[in-house]
Amino acid sequence: MPHLKQIVHKEPLWKEWDRKADKRGVHHTVYWPNGNQYTGDWSNNLRHGKGTQYWDDGTMYDGDWEHGQRSGFGTLSVPENSDTVLKRPGTPGGGSAESAGYRRVYTGGWKSDKRHGFGTQFYDAPGEYYEGEWYRNKRCGWGRMYYGDESEYEGEWDNDKRNGQGMIRLANDNRYEGTFNNDMKHGEGKFYFLDRGQLMHGYWVNDISKCSNVIDFNRDTAPEPTQYPLPEVTLKEPNMVLYEAKEIHMENALY
Repeated sequence: MPHLKQIVHKEPLWKEWDRKADKRGVHHTVYWPNGNQYTGDWSNNLRHGKGTQYWDDGTMYDGDWEHGQRSGFGTLSVPENSDTVLKRPGTPGGGSAESAGYRRVYTGGWKSDKRHGFGTQFYDAPGEYYEGEWYRNKRCGWGRMYYGDESEYEGEWDNDKRNGQGMIRLANDNRYEGTFNNDMKHGEGKFYFLDRGQLMHGYWVNDISKCSNVIDFNRDTAPEPTQYPLPEVTLKEPNMVLYEAKEIHMENALY
């Protein structure tokens, strides 16, 4: 009786090699030909989990990854001086990002490789930074911006600009509280001149006060009060005059 040999089906070698090359779990540093490098978690050959990425220009990201993109919480840093050769953190003599000559640019939430959620952005000007909400790499929602001239804005943002209700305080503590549009005072608002003890309530169009009512406000405690107090408004209906002027200017602003 003839003996039948059972045929054994084997996988092609390339499939085994591909499986061995697939990056999963925690790996040591992986280098790219262009100079990029990544150290951290992998899943299905994609950066996934916790990890640190360096780009060829020296930019560094340390934080969460999801399916090959920055998602979760992380910190983006850049070299303090791009003309110097830096020792990267994790290498001999590298230390922390700050000690290695890096400065933080952004720390906070990420989604799909973009700033998203709550985070803090540090700008080039000394003392200038933003902390608040982000949406797809733009300031959007509530946030507080500290400017290099020591003024600050707190309020609503949309499309990376001041839009909605907010308050801007100047270095001398004078402040504006009201509506913003496209990064400018626009609509109803109040400007407190605390240095001279006056309050202006009115309507702005494209950062310019078009109509307002000015009264004395805490004049007795102001550091540089006006020489004389403001006379009392004797119009029969001052609020109606202000309202009608507002309607005219706001209507013209639409054209």
